[in-house]
Amino acid sequence: MTEDASKFTHISPKKSGHVTYGNNNKGRILGVGKIGTNLSTSIKNVLLVEGLKHSLLSVSQLCDKCYLVSFDSHNYVIENKHDRNIKHIGYSTNNVYMINLNKKKNHDQCFLSKDDDPWLWHKRIAHINMEHLNKLISKDLVIGLPKLKFEKDRLRDTCQQGKQVRVSFKSKNIVSTTQPLQLLHMDLFGPSITMSFGGNYYALVIVDDYSRYT
Repeated sequence: MTEDASKFTHISPKKSGHVTYGNNNKGRILGVGKIGTNLSTSIKNVLLVEGLKHSLLSVSQLCDKCYLVSFDSHNYVIENKHDRNIKHIGYSTNNVYMINLNKKKNHDQCFLSKDDDPWLWHKRIAHINMEHLNKLISKDLVIGLPKLKFEKDRLRDTCQQGKQVRVSFKSKNIVSTTQPLQLLHMDLFGPSITMSFGGNYYALVIVDDYSRYT
């Protein structure tokens, strides 16, 4: 909420409602809209409140919109709850956490580095399973890998889909397809030890089930 109407890029008038402050005084709601531009952090559903001395951002409403907000003595971090993508970082000034909406998203600066997330190390080391990660830690095989405990029974859906195998289909003596291109068998292999005449080390084999054309 804010009293400064010039901050809005879009606003709709609101004829009713009020906000109660900490000292039980009330401010009339004049409108609701959006603050920010494409080059800055934008916030929707911002209230224009009459008589408000400072612009305020609700931490509880950020959490309701699936954001994680963390604080320490010097700064705060707002990140997406699902992909942990950092949306905004601000700093404490005179015991008040200030937010600057004019900071561009594509700012080339690293604000935060995390090394205590087991899933992050799982992805960094080629989606290795957790049991092997524990072995890497116990034998100090990776420089910089923190002493974390990886739960063996945890599994990501994408890893399961990418690594799972299935039993081969039973052999058939009849052709089930009725026309070419109805069913294709494909296999990609490589790199081979010997380079082909065309200068390739990989090959994609495609076999038509009906005609057996390869």
